[in-house]
Amino acid sequence: MARTGSKNIQAKLVLLGDMGTGKTSLVLRFVKGQFSEYQESTIGAAFFTQVLSLNEATIKFDIWDTAGQERYHSLAPMYYRGAAAAIVVYDITSMDSFLRAKKWVQELQRQGNSSVIMFLVGNKADLAEKREVGNEEGEQYAKENGLSFLETSAKTAQNVNELFYEIAKRLEKANPSRRTGMKLHSRSQETGRRLFCCSS
Repeated sequence: MARTGSKNIQAKLVLLGDMGTGKTSLVLRFVKGQFSEYQESTIGAAFFTQVLSLNEATIKFDIWDTAGQERYHSLAPMYYRGAAAAIVVYDITSMDSFLRAKKWVQELQRQGNSSVIMFLVGNKADLAEKREVGNEEGEQYAKENGLSFLETSAKTAQNVNELFYEIAKRLEKANPSRRTGMKLHSRSQETGRRLFCCSS
């Protein structure tokens, strides 16, 4: 459990990527601990919430799982606008999905929140024998574009919780503790009083 006096951070998190890359499966694995071999395509977007407790903070994720089909692309800005974190997902067995993921990254860099925490995720790591995108390739692209990178498997749960915990830790770092703020505030008040008393 988070200690009393810890921060409560509410963060909007969006998942983007091609249809069939496993975005919904990743979210369901994280939120419900479930995996279904036959996951229906998301229509528009699906919304989930999940709370993670860290040592110094409690993070409440508002998760927007967007549809990967091209016809829903125009709706995407509605979901990534104001997002604190974004997960761009591709399927390691599909080079096409990796190329689409790069387009999503470019779009986010152009139009998204400038301080967004962005992860590039190669999903379906359990299908290594059908791999079309090398781990090094994903890692290299992420490094060149200032993203974090992980390979996951929603099916086996590999790296799924790690992914969301890593995002939570970065959100915690990006939101400095309120207590520090209060200390600074009280110090400036004291300085103000001192100046006031001495100027008379």
